[in-house]
Amino acid sequence: MRGTLTEKLLQDHVLTGTMQKGEEIALKIDQTLTQDATGTMVYLEFESLGIDRVTPGVAVSYIDHNIVQSDYKNADDHRFLTSCASKYGVKLSPPGNGVSHHVHRQRFGIPGKTLLGSDSHTTTGGCLGMLAMGAGGIEVAMAMAGNPYYIVTPEVWGCSLEGELPGWVVGKDIILHLLKRFSVKGGIGRIMEFYGPGVQGLEMADRAMIANMAVDMGLTAAVFPSDEVTRSYLKMNGREKDWKELKAENGAVYDRVTEIDLSRLEPLVACPHSPDNVKTARELKDVAVDQVIIGSSASGGYRDFMTAAAVLKGKMKHPGTDLDINPPSRQDLENVMERGGLSSLVMAGARICESGCLGCIGMGQAPGSGAVSLRTFPRNFKGRSGTKDARVYLASAEVAAASALTGRITDPRTLGDPVQVTYPKQFTFNPGWILKPAEDSSAVEILRGPNIKPFPKFGELEDSLKGEVLLKVEDNITTDHIMPAGTRVLPLRSNIPKISEFVFNVIDETFPGRAIQKENGIIVGGENYGQGSSREHAALAPRYLGVRVKIVKSFARIPAIPGHVKLCSKSMRANS
Repeated sequence: MRGTLTEKLLQDHVLTGTMQKGEEIALKIDQTLTQDATGTMVYLEFESLGIDRVTPGVAVSYIDHNIVQSDYKNADDHRFLTSCASKYGVKLSPPGNGVSHHVHRQRFGIPGKTLLGSDSHTTTGGCLGMLAMGAGGIEVAMAMAGNPYYIVTPEVWGCSLEGELPGWVVGKDIILHLLKRFSVKGGIGRIMEFYGPGVQGLEMADRAMIANMAVDMGLTAAVFPSDEVTRSYLKMNGREKDWKELKAENGAVYDRVTEIDLSRLEPLVACPHSPDNVKTARELKDVAVDQVIIGSSASGGYRDFMTAAAVLKGKMKHPGTDLDINPPSRQDLENVMERGGLSSLVMAGARICESGCLGCIGMGQAPGSGAVSLRTFPRNFKGRSGTKDARVYLASAEVAAASALTGRITDPRTLGDPVQVTYPKQFTFNPGWILKPAEDSSAVEILRGPNIKPFPKFGELEDSLKGEVLLKVEDNITTDHIMPAGTRVLPLRSNIPKISEFVFNVIDETFPGRAIQKENGIIVGGENYGQGSSREHAALAPRYLGVRVKIVKSFARIPAIPGHVKLCSKSMRANS
């Protein structure tokens, strides 16, 4: 042991294997989470195992992505997920309750625990001192069944924070700074651990922003210490009993160290079409903005909305700029309402949307043709917004609120003294927002709509394959390129045959038709293939079309190929 907190967390959960760089280890998983866009497939996979109840102490199903009910498909999926949760012993967070990563850290996250989720931004849990990782649906289903999660022992990358953040600069600017320095693939095979005197000055909102977008650097996870900031946060959520102190030992040795002087940072913005295409807000002062959205998993929740409310209080948004407010959780919405923040936003001309992922995954809120949209989201891949020629920028709530006032990307430091947000002694929360599973699962019927199809069965990988190259793609191909999001495609997540019709739609609309006619199709790509969401469908749908081989220079953190799974049921097979 070299004294890092990350290694302590790993060591506490290793079941088999040796913690040596490059060696595979099996980790015990304490908690799991799913969300509806990936969860339908997870529960179909879990169901095929023939197991009556989930094994982890905490398993939560969140309905937070596919919440626009334009027809029966999403509503049917919600009924399916609700019945699965009740039958298999899973807590359920229903539509409108909020984004999984916010609700989970508010209600369930515990320092020192492992968390595996079928959403790439599950890394957010690292803000509490958890080892939180996103994975493919098969891995999560197996963890729910009590199997370990297999990873290659990662490097531990220490990030030493010095000094204090200047006014108007927040955690979003720290992670954008790291993305600018190290790119979207700089963290592959690594876990980043934050330490140093600067960490003490970071609120939980800042830590959550950084841990959330850690995966957008390619990191397996991000780990913060569990300290007095953590304790205060859990206390505000009525969960101080879950707190314990966790930190690296003095003199801990890291495989790699990066130092950041927080006092030298300024408001930053990620430009189209990648989170690592970063410039300062002041450099972009001439960029007119058509749409501003504040919310998503990468926002600071309560603090972001109270900050925006303070900036906009008594004022009116720019007439040429739409302003949408997406509360990350019902809890955040309730507490912002109690303190008058919602009234300030409404009076300023903001549209108040329901709590959920929404535009972050392309579920509504598409900007106009060729429009500029400034969002507090974690990703701005081309076409992800639902508008192919839109230009999406990413920034903090501070930059977003200032820009909503001026109609242009605006450095919030031009507004004067920074906003100081005060917190309640304890957040208002209704336990009834989370639904408990049935005590007698035998009485629960799994409800299926016509769009929910069985998990497809594939043969085992042959000793040799001969096929034709169907498509050649460039570096940094995202899961949005492979399997698009948006209101047209997302409702098909429980229907592999139908969703396969959209594979590589944004690159080559003829691909599905060509692939289905061939046998053993091959895709050739560059670096960092499959970056982005933990989108299992980006593996399953091409496989359904007959794609058997992907030859690329390197895969992303959660690549678009099925992960390493040791199966415990003959009814499921790892697919090539």
